[in-house]
Order: sequence, then C-alpha cells, then structure tokens
Amino acid sequence: QVQLVESGGGLVQAGGSLRLSCAASGRTFSNYCMGWFRQAPGKEREYVASITWDTGVTAYADSVKGRFTISRDNAKNTGYLQINSLKPEDTAVYYCATGRKWLGHCTTLYDYWGQGTQVTVSS
Repeated sequence: QVQLVESGGGLVQAGGSLRLSCAASGRTFSNYCMGWFRQAPGKEREYVASITWDTGVTAYADSVKGRFTISRDNAKNTGYLQINSLKPEDTAVYYCATGRKWLGHCTTLYDYWGQGTQVTVSS
C-alpha cells in the first residue's frame, strides 16, 4: 500500500524559510513522479511543483518559480520542497502526491496523496 507522509510545516514569519518533507513507501517510485500541491483557506487546491523520481526533471508553477525548490533523495524515498522568502499568501496546507510520468516528464495524473502539512506565514 502506497503511503505518503508530509512533515516540516509550521508557523514562520514572512521572509523566512521552510523545508517540507514527504516520506514515501509502498511502491517502486523510479517509474513515477512526486508532486507538491497546496490549498489555501477558501481556495481550490493548486499545483506547486513536481519532479521525476529517477531523473530529477523538475517543473514549477509560475507563481513559485525562484522561491521554491523541489528535490528528492532516492535512497530515502523522500521528497522535499524548500520554500524561501515566504509570503503570507503562501499560507496553506501543503500536500505531496505520487503520479504518472510520460516521456520523461510528470503528467497531471496523481493517484496517491499524503495527509498534508500546514504552513502558516505571519506578516
């Protein structure tokens, strides 16, 4: 059974940094992608970033380019999302998910999700 467990969220001041982790188990992840998403209060869940487990090909939403960095440690089956220069509008529950890869890039098809970790940014 695939399990994804996020950690690393918390309350930080604007301008600070956080590194979120996603510990994954239950699947051979080399053929898949890991994605990060977030959902702010009263808003729909939105895509943040993704990475292919085997080759490390990354992609980002335009809104986070330059501040967010996605990475993974294959030996630990753990993915990371480094968030710098945090803004109050980054406040959300952050989710990791595992999904399909096609022609070396991540698709929009994600089938397993973690429970989420809360990030709150104070101004």
